[in-house]
Amino acid sequence: MRGVTAEHYFSAEPAAPAGRHDVSFTVQGRDYVLVAARGVFSAARLDPGTAVLLKKANLPEPGAKGSFLDLGCGFGPITAVLATEAPGATVHAVDVNARARELTAENAERLGAAHRVTVSAPDDVPADLVFDQIWSNPPIRIGKAELHDLLDRWLPRLAPDGVAWLVIARHLGGDSLHQWLVDRGWTVERHASQKGYRVLRVSRG
Repeated sequence: MRGVTAEHYFSAEPAAPAGRHDVSFTVQGRDYVLVAARGVFSAARLDPGTAVLLKKANLPEPGAKGSFLDLGCGFGPITAVLATEAPGATVHAVDVNARARELTAENAERLGAAHRVTVSAPDDVPADLVFDQIWSNPPIRIGKAELHDLLDRWLPRLAPDGVAWLVIARHLGGDSLHQWLVDRGWTVERHASQKGYRVLRVSRG
């Protein structure tokens, strides 16, 4: 993601000491304990937006198959839930942050799902790979232009009948992003709103 020079969770190589610790949360009555560390997104807890996304979006059915994308995986909470809920699917976890990728891979190992989780830097994802589902709490703070570039890069890789689930804080431009996606030709439904967050369901129509 161009133009990022400060030490942020979207830095490629965080310099801050890791300070590893566990983060616990519950989704669909199932308890998760994942390892997190400083220098990655929402390292201290499950991000409130991610929590809303995992509560309000339609999680995959247990029999779901295909390829799922966790875009901006952080330490891997979305990947963990997708891999657990849909044991027949492959989850591709993508992040620019090397520490985040290491943590996601470790957390997939903890869950016994490492063989179904592929963790990659963005440029290492095969160019011909398409996704049946895309899940993301996208990095709004990289800036509007960079965020639009990010979504323009990955949403077109959605399968023809696929669906993307995005969570955006309303005060950080959730409604304007909704309209931008519509203007780009996507079918967008505000699936849910909670605690100031919008959960958007995005498809080809």
